[in-house]
Amino acid sequence: MDRLERLFRPKSIAVIGGGAWCHEVIVQCQKIGFAGQIWAVHPNKGEFAGLTPFRAVTDLPHAPDAVFIGVNRQTTISVVKDLAAMDAGGAICFASGFSEAAHEVSDGADLQAALIAAAGDMPVIGPNCYGFLNYLDGVTLWPDQHGGLATKSGVAIIAQSSNIAINLTMQARGLPVGYVVTVGNQAQTGLSQIGQSLLADPRVTALGLYIEGIDDLGALVALSKTAKRLGKPIVALKVGKSEQAQKAAISHTASLAGSDAGAAALFERLGIGRVTSLSAFLETLKLLHVVGPLSSTKAASMSCSGGEASLIADMAHGSPLTFPPLTTEQEVRLREILGPIPALSNPLDYHTFIWGNEAAMTATFAAMSNPAVALGLVVLDFPRPDRCTAPAWDLVLSAIAQAQKDTGRPIAVLSSLVENLPEDVAHKLVAQGIMPFCGLREAIEAISVAAAIGQYVSPNSDVFLPPEMTVGKTLTEAEAKRALSKYGVEIPRALQVKSVQELGLVGAKIGYPLVLKGEGIAHKTEAGAVKVGLKDEKALLAAGANMPTTRFLVEEMVSDATVELLVGVVLDPAHGYVLTLAAGGTLTEMLQDSVSMIVPADAETIEKKLDKLRISALIGGYRGGRPANKEAIIQTVMAVQSYVMDCAPYEVEINPLLCGPDRAIAVDALIKTGGYDD
Repeated sequence: MDRLERLFRPKSIAVIGGGAWCHEVIVQCQKIGFAGQIWAVHPNKGEFAGLTPFRAVTDLPHAPDAVFIGVNRQTTISVVKDLAAMDAGGAICFASGFSEAAHEVSDGADLQAALIAAAGDMPVIGPNCYGFLNYLDGVTLWPDQHGGLATKSGVAIIAQSSNIAINLTMQARGLPVGYVVTVGNQAQTGLSQIGQSLLADPRVTALGLYIEGIDDLGALVALSKTAKRLGKPIVALKVGKSEQAQKAAISHTASLAGSDAGAAALFERLGIGRVTSLSAFLETLKLLHVVGPLSSTKAASMSCSGGEASLIADMAHGSPLTFPPLTTEQEVRLREILGPIPALSNPLDYHTFIWGNEAAMTATFAAMSNPAVALGLVVLDFPRPDRCTAPAWDLVLSAIAQAQKDTGRPIAVLSSLVENLPEDVAHKLVAQGIMPFCGLREAIEAISVAAAIGQYVSPNSDVFLPPEMTVGKTLTEAEAKRALSKYGVEIPRALQVKSVQELGLVGAKIGYPLVLKGEGIAHKTEAGAVKVGLKDEKALLAAGANMPTTRFLVEEMVSDATVELLVGVVLDPAHGYVLTLAAGGTLTEMLQDSVSMIVPADAETIEKKLDKLRISALIGGYRGGRPANKEAIIQTVMAVQSYVMDCAPYEVEINPLLCGPDRAIAVDALIKTGGYDD
């Protein structure tokens, strides 16, 4: 048994402290029926929550497996040191006032460092941490109420917010939860390390992560690999934006990729399903627990109301969820069951003709659930149990269970409103292996995410883990282009000059028409430091004389472009190097048309991402126009990646990359090198 397993599945628990929080920890352990030993520790209290406290940690009969430390932050350090010396299993540090309060207390960071040193090899969760709930073994190191129940198997949830964790325990959706763990400051033991330990429990079916910020990219990558190896999916709800990638950034790439796009690209790369709300988080975990990842987003919907059929069709519009048309065989069978009146389609309104006829409903549900769909959906809203009765609804549930058994295909119950599926019914369905969906919108998102997980294909290459660094210097445009050209990026013919007088000498060497750019200016267009289409020496000299600089870059004019693209890579310390493709030139800000992925991406992934851009039609030759050379675009992107992986810059951007029938050429480039702290 490793140290974390000993902490999360203890045989003995010690609660250190005498406040209300510590009292509640003991009460909750007793309430859930923890079968092991529970010890209280306090220097002078008498009876405490029905226990006689030991006066010091060192007085305990032996080293406890799990400890809840509910004393002040200074005393926490000495307690942790004593526990580590005893070879305790691990501890929850409840106290705050450590690194999370660095702006409020001057010694917060120092105390956190002291805590880590005192713990040594003993696992410490927190500080500033609520603790954990283990509903599989009846362990509640938790200083508050919670809404969970004992279960034999279930999902594990790790949250970076204790309040969110409390709220999640109060769900009434029938989701079996095995563990709920809060992580606090993650001073020593991080979310991903905890996830590895929980996934190792064979009773855990899936892992849910509520994430406010990724503290260790490498550890998250390792967690995703463990999940794939064990066949246990991960679902994440991430809030907040990664501001690090936008720090000191002057490129469009940072504004496009330095926020939520980095997290989305990382989760997509790792095969972690991402949801947008707590409701979808719970419904997706429930679907993965009951059914598992889905092979597709194709579904069959069945209801006894045309309104419900129309509603689910409308709500699914624009989402990945689809409803394949019925086959001829299905239509023949359904006509036999339903008669001539109902219109046969998917979604199906089977009317109320067969309501209460269990055999007919069973046959209908079975006929709709063919191998072409990943999931059947029976829309079924229950009447209020406190005011109504629902015997006929039980017949529908029996029909669903029988149809699922007959076909071997999963069929879910779907209430259009969250509150219209009673919790006891949801629990009953889960026990039968039938998915109870609470809410239409939540169901659509859950199906989409479960299908994305089910269709995930591991990439050929691993995530490139960036070094720890800060922003270095910004190269000149000419320097940036030369650096990229060494890796295969095509750039225009160009010469640098240091005075207006020299311009006339280089114009003829390159050949007119020309582009003139003033050097040493960050935003050239706004400063009037870019002139294009200069046809002769006179125009070239006049343009140079009117620019606010005496240093220039003279380039060939590229005029055969079909489309302008942005190709950029920015270092996001939380998510890695984020590669962004977008509409380029003046369209970058106007359209905000972009896709992002994590470096390195292979050629196939890059091509698929290009096809997702709204301007992809231009690349293919819109309305008879000349198509751009897609292969040249992909080769350019791969070349930029090679530069990034070799040179570890902070930021790279080509904007625009002019893409024509024969070539893709970088007419402007920016590179910010990576700086290193001594």
